[in-house]
Amino acid sequence: MEQEFLDATDLRLLELLQDDASRHNQALAALAHVSPPTSLRRIKRLRETGVIEREVAILNPERLSTVTGHGLTALVEITLERQGAEHMEAFETHVLPDPAVQQCYRVSPGPDFMLVVHTRDMPAYLALAQRLFTASANVRNVKAFFSVKRAKFDPRLPLIAPAGTPSAHE
Repeated sequence: MEQEFLDATDLRLLELLQDDASRHNQALAALAHVSPPTSLRRIKRLRETGVIEREVAILNPERLSTVTGHGLTALVEITLERQGAEHMEAFETHVLPDPAVQQCYRVSPGPDFMLVVHTRDMPAYLALAQRLFTASANVRNVKAFFSVKRAKFDPRLPLIAPAGTPSAHE
């Protein structure tokens, strides 16, 4: 779906879903000022075209800490020895299936990748580093930064410009 096919109603529905994807269609339609069939049809199209990639529950790690422990979150810079496209793809293929890898970005300039990983504790992080970074002959440098506090976490994409700021369509 090309961006020009997303109108203000699509963007409003996406904004509402990002805020709370558990809302029923009737509530979404009312908040977006469209009929329930229109809301349902548009959301179905947004799913089918891949604009809506998936819907998940975002868990509060503090509320789960008595069960799971606080865990360890690290932002990890990875520099590869060889940076050809096939080497970049091979690294992604190697790390993406690991459940401890929450996010993976190719970046420039600087390191080749930035990962956000979450493990139970430092021994689990060391095992992850051995499994994903040390065992790979193509990883030249690993630099990890360990989170001491998560001040903000919001996976929403900005779709509607706040009042007083220019939108992407202006």
